[in-house]
Amino acid sequence: MINLIPNEEKKRKVQDFFFRLSVVLFAMLGFSFLIASISILPAYFISLEKKNFANTKLELQQNELLPVPDRETLNLVKDLDNKLSLIEKNRENQYLVSQKIINEMMLEKMPDIKITEIFYQDSQAQGKTISIKGTAPSRERLLLFRKILEDNSSFQKVNLPVSNFVKGINIRFSLNLTPI
Repeated sequence: MINLIPNEEKKRKVQDFFFRLSVVLFAMLGFSFLIASISILPAYFISLEKKNFANTKLELQQNELLPVPDRETLNLVKDLDNKLSLIEKNRENQYLVSQKIINEMMLEKMPDIKITEIFYQDSQAQGKTISIKGTAPSRERLLLFRKILEDNSSFQKVNLPVSNFVKGINIRFSLNLTPI
């Protein structure tokens, strides 16, 4: 079948089609925005009401007068303060293995010596002692580690039992330190 419609009219029909398509598209888009805004309105009003309620409650709380503490409450606060200060003074007298001592041991430790356990003990008979357990690759390295710890000013006494030297390689050792 022969197409008898002239080219100009074909172009005009194509333009009309795209114009109608764009009008329908914008109409649907506008309708979608209208539906979306209508569906959001209840949530907006609820959140607005919550905000107003919170603001009025905050204003009421700010306008309330704080009760003046009575003598019994003040005495209770003083008593509690005294008890807490006693506890704090007692805590100050305790000796804790400080980060400084642990850092001193770790800085002096050679990379091939592995420390597996660190114990702190405070007894009446021996005083404060720190026990280190670990493994050393050889007797010489273990002896060198002990010598380095003895030369460190943070430790008063370094005790390495002779029984640690029985094995020649991969030695499991126990080292006792007395901090200053």
